[in-house]
Amino acid sequence: MRRSIAPLLVVAALAAPASAGEFRVERIFGPEVRTGPYKHPAGITELSSGDFYLVYYGGEGEYATDTGVFGSRLKKGTTEWSAPIRIAHDPFHSVGNAVVWEAPDGLVWLFYVVRYGDTWSNSRVAAKISRDGAETWSDASLLVLEEGTLVRNRPIVLADGSYLLPLYHETGGDTEVVGADTCSFFLRRDPKTKEWAPTGRIVSPGGNLQPAPAELEPGRLVAYCRRAGDYESDTIGHVVRSESTDGGLTWSEGADTTFPNPNAAVDLLKTRAGNLLLVYNDSMNRRSPLTVALSRDLERSWPVKRDIIGGDGDYGYPMAIQARDGRIHVVYTSEGRSVVNRAVFDEAWVEGR
Repeated sequence: MRRSIAPLLVVAALAAPASAGEFRVERIFGPEVRTGPYKHPAGITELSSGDFYLVYYGGEGEYATDTGVFGSRLKKGTTEWSAPIRIAHDPFHSVGNAVVWEAPDGLVWLFYVVRYGDTWSNSRVAAKISRDGAETWSDASLLVLEEGTLVRNRPIVLADGSYLLPLYHETGGDTEVVGADTCSFFLRRDPKTKEWAPTGRIVSPGGNLQPAPAELEPGRLVAYCRRAGDYESDTIGHVVRSESTDGGLTWSEGADTTFPNPNAAVDLLKTRAGNLLLVYNDSMNRRSPLTVALSRDLERSWPVKRDIIGGDGDYGYPMAIQARDGRIHVVYTSEGRSVVNRAVFDEAWVEGR
């Protein structure tokens, strides 16, 4: 089943609980917000207070030097996001992709990229923490020293209590082409030692990046990844899939799925109902439509697809979370990477109920 809808923008934030089958889209920030015209990509987490906290990378452009990570809060029970404030910055280098995530112990993590050269293949991953619900942040620390390492997707908590942070190693030295040896991997944080350690890598014939993992059952994981390569309109490519049977320590060689991929980010979410939800661009060469697919049998089949938004435009870098009330929140950017949006829906809407 596939159902397309016309774009709907709701300026007010969503405060009331969603009824079954409800769907809304909210335009959060655009060019009117003076953090620079570039706002891409965005990430979101729900805090233990009930607030939502959103981050994005902003500045004059993707490769500008004076850039920063900006944060905004939607307080529980309110309808307006706070004015974005800069929460991460490097006086000498550009920063990039930001991920915000509250861990089960209440510690809020901010992961982001620092670019030490002309392209993202010169990057490293930095981190900050907050002990007061993202009100204040620690100093920054480099989490990964290997050149060419970036972050994009949020961590997940495994059955044994470990954290799994998705990372990728980008090669190529080009602003428009990602090298075929680009690969995905993870940092795994042991809950006892509280140390992050790298896992084995996901390699694939054409390269892959920005993995989105889910634990299907204790110790057995799957990751869906963005394909590497270029942005040519005639390029044929698919979402790359890999699996792990040892808690994410080692991964199978990546293989193409049936889902098309226009060299664009995807996200994968295991819902509390036990379903898998994939958010991706259902096109070989355009970041439109932005689509959600649902599997009720842990990826043996994907019988349901529904477009969040489609038509002319670019809808990129989705990040999905499930809030405590069961609703799914997907943040993404549009309009030439200048607008941050949020879609909110439930699984009944995806299934057309």
